[in-house]
Amino acid sequence: MTTKITIGEYLLQRLSHHGVEHIFGVPGDYVLKFMTLIENSDIQLINTCDEQGAGFAADAYARLRGLGVVCITYGVGGLKVANTTAQGFAELSPVVIISGAPGIEERIRHPLIHHKVRDFDTQKKVFEQLTVASTVLDNPETALEEIDRVLAAALRFKRPVYIEIPRDMVMVTAKRSHHQIISKPKSDSETLKVALSEAINLIKNARQPVILAGEELHRFRLQNVLLDIIRKSNIPFAATILGKSVIDEDEPAYLGIYQGGIGQQEVRQYVESSDCIIMLGVMMTDINLGIYTARLERDRCIHAFSEKLSIGYHVYEDVQFADFMDGLAAADLGNRELHCHPNCKPIPDYKVEEPNKPISVERLFASLNAFLSENTIVISDVGDALFGAADLTVHQNTAFISPAYYASLGFAVPAAIGAQMAKPELRPLVLVGDGAFQMTGMELSAAARFGCNPIVIVLNNGGYVTERYIIDGGFNDILPWDYSRLPEVFGKGRGFLVKTEGELEVALQEAALHTESFCILDVRLDKMDASSTLKRLAKGLI
Repeated sequence: MTTKITIGEYLLQRLSHHGVEHIFGVPGDYVLKFMTLIENSDIQLINTCDEQGAGFAADAYARLRGLGVVCITYGVGGLKVANTTAQGFAELSPVVIISGAPGIEERIRHPLIHHKVRDFDTQKKVFEQLTVASTVLDNPETALEEIDRVLAAALRFKRPVYIEIPRDMVMVTAKRSHHQIISKPKSDSETLKVALSEAINLIKNARQPVILAGEELHRFRLQNVLLDIIRKSNIPFAATILGKSVIDEDEPAYLGIYQGGIGQQEVRQYVESSDCIIMLGVMMTDINLGIYTARLERDRCIHAFSEKLSIGYHVYEDVQFADFMDGLAAADLGNRELHCHPNCKPIPDYKVEEPNKPISVERLFASLNAFLSENTIVISDVGDALFGAADLTVHQNTAFISPAYYASLGFAVPAAIGAQMAKPELRPLVLVGDGAFQMTGMELSAAARFGCNPIVIVLNNGGYVTERYIIDGGFNDILPWDYSRLPEVFGKGRGFLVKTEGELEVALQEAALHTESFCILDVRLDKMDASSTLKRLAKGLI
């Protein structure tokens, strides 16, 4: 049978089918028709202060829900989300970028129409470099198939895709006389069998196997499969910084974060002394590998991720990551007693003994570790907000997110909006430096408007402390803001000025009780105060 539907309606229908309940964006004349459709649909439109904020919010939403969407206008809007799209590509976050565009007919009549850069396809060419699939919905005969093709690519590869809709095509009726079935790739059965046999044999014969869990386990929704493997085998596991909170960190087999030479040395010693390191979903990035201080010898490693499977020096083609994980979960990996190094997992232990003592980075994170609950999701910006947070104990799967590879400043505050829309049962604890906050912190306005209630911790040391430890100069300083008074600007929220340990304790207690809107803690730190992890990292970057 032939079905009739407009291009815009079909796009929203397919997004809803894939679990999208919110779209983040900023209006502009080329996208107003499509945004009107959104407002009349079951999907809620969350318009942010700036397009970059919308892009970061959609990224966080995608990490937690499996697909995120940002909707912006042509040129001035689209190019503003190039950075957030690049982050999504680098860190495997499936975000759909929907851009309005000049109409097909008006391009002919008005070749110098506003927001155009060079040619009408310039923006699409830019996004072709940042996405795994892209399309312009300019043909009603192919538009529906193109929508299906592009969305399938986002879900398969867990990376961004780009859809451009000329404004005169939004309400055009498109026809399709058949349903295109896009099949998922399958493993070669014989290759998978041989690969699993080799891997299982290595694991069963290992004296001290260990699992290193990475970020792709988040993206491909394989956390429960990993949990089955760990609980059946009692193999201890560590996580990469980008894969933090891949499963509940209260699991008895959890060791901590592995970061080579810049992380916990007990975790490093345990992982690197293993005779069988099972790396699952790990991206071999510089931050994950502690600025390449990691010592993970290939002959002792099983490395499975979306793009390759290698066991020692053997590389297996045509084996899908999920199939390999399922095979390990179904296998007998040996029967051993649970044995974790007792010094690897830090125990939250914090008590204020000197209330008037100036707060430090070390004591701040010790306090936050004791403050976290099962209803908290930690969202960290990069810099010492990230490195100090590495050892926080997170009590749920996928309850810690950060751009730990692409490392774009300004992610955390807008990401809190996306995270709370994706998982409204969790309250975000946002960790952000003052420099990063000044980039996107005004998205607290959008958070207040849409009823979000993050607790925002501003690490206020007057500038960019990571860069100070590499090369210091006046370029690392910023204008001091009175962050605790921002609620006066927005007319919502609560602000706290924190200079001492006692003031921090009171602020956290009151913030926990104030759930109707956001709270912001202006934590005043010494200019050169930093975590030990950041100090070790900076030495590797010089």
